[in-house]
This record gives sequence, C-alpha cells and structure tokens, in this order.
Amino acid sequence: MRRRRLRLDLGPVNPLFAALVDDAGLFPPTSLPMADALARHEADRATGSEVLTHRFLCLASRLHEITAPRPGKIGVIVDDPLADLGDPDFIEVRLGKPVPRTGARLFVEVTADELDGIDAVAHPHHDHGQAGFKIRCGGPTREAFPSPEEVARFITFCARNGIPFKATAGLHHAVRHYDTTLGVWRHGFLNLLLATHAALHGGDPLPILESVDADGLARAAVAVPREEALKTRETLVSHGSCSTAQPLKDLRELGLIGEDA
Repeated sequence: MRRRRLRLDLGPVNPLFAALVDDAGLFPPTSLPMADALARHEADRATGSEVLTHRFLCLASRLHEITAPRPGKIGVIVDDPLADLGDPDFIEVRLGKPVPRTGARLFVEVTADELDGIDAVAHPHHDHGQAGFKIRCGGPTREAFPSPEEVARFITFCARNGIPFKATAGLHHAVRHYDTTLGVWRHGFLNLLLATHAALHGGDPLPILESVDADGLARAAVAVPREEALKTRETLVSHGSCSTAQPLKDLRELGLIGEDA
C-alpha cells in the first residue's frame, strides 16, 4: 500500500532539513569512482537542493585525485595525517589519532563506549574553536551498527554538554527500518533529528530512535518550532550519505519537502 502523504503548506524548507546531507558518494556501499562521484556532485550543485550541504566528503589520502569540476566545499576524513589537506570545510579524525593543524572545523569520531573520561576532547585546544563529535551509525556488517541505546546515550551526552556532532554510515533513509540482507535494524536520519530535539528539551531520545512510525515522525517534525529546529541543527550539524538522492526521495514521500527542495 502506498503511504499517504501529508498535505502541508511548508513554504521554505523546514530548517530541520536544510543543509543536512553531506555527499559521501566515494564511500561504501555506493563507492563511486572519483570521476563519477565528482560528476554527480556537480549535478547536485547545479540542481541546488536546499537539503544537501553540497559538501564533498573525501579521504585525505585521495584528495590528490580530485580534478575539475572541483567541489566548492570539501570535508576531509583524515586517514593520512601527513597529507596536504588544502583548505577543507571541516576535518574528521578518529579518537586517539593525530589531529593535523588546520583552521578547519574538527569532528572527532567516538563510540558510545568511549564517552566516559573524554572531557578533554569535548573542549580541546584547536585552531578553530570547540571540536564536535562524530558517530558512525552503520557499516558493511551487523556489528557496525550501534544499538538505539548506544545512539541515545551519545545524543544525550552531546545535548547535555553542548557538543555539536555529525553522523555517518547507514543513514540513507529517513526512518528506521529492517535490512533483511544484513539482518539488522538501520537507523533513520529523521529519527536522529527528532531524538536530538528531544534530548535538548529534557526528553528521552530512545523511544524516538526505536520508532518505525513514519507518519508519526513526520507529524512530529512539522510540529517542531522554527527556533527549536535551528537549535537542533546546531547540535546535529549534518550526516553523510553515499546516496544524495535517497534522502530527498524519502522526505518527499513523507510530504516534508516539495519537489523543488
């Protein structure tokens, strides 16, 4: 049965979804060749969707492969601390790995189990202010997917401590759903957004992360006041997706953005 779309006059894109999705086309499972990834990115830039950040994610060790059309904004995942990073929009490093000296915004990838005893990471001395965190929400195996409880703990920690974060991996779809191939529940980016909103307002993010009620989540998103939506996005900065089309398709099917968003 086709899901009934919400009939709503949204006007401009809901700030919950504006500049939300980073372009991770180089990464699994899409793993586009560099030339194809750049071509897709340029096509997205030409379309100008407000939901996409139009930020191209790339490993530091592959930056030398980037040719024209060169992305206007690049997020670098630092796998080689000696690589020439250029002038990235932000950099991402794994907890405990060397941090290159750069004025770019820094996000440190951590797991829920690593939250204890990392106060020094929460407010590090960095060239461009406070670091944010990064959470990995999936991967090629079942073990790569954190539980809703782990994600809830991460979000609550960030909300209580005023730490912005990014998310990555497995977040192609808006709503939590079961992956029969891997035999695992995949997290939804709409769930993450609303769970972050709840945590910022003293609520429990866990039931929202576990929800598969797509229409209920959509109604909840529309009900978030604009100022609260902006504050939510100050905390959940963006998420990487190897597909830039699927998040838009899901939001359209839920009636949360228009065809031209």
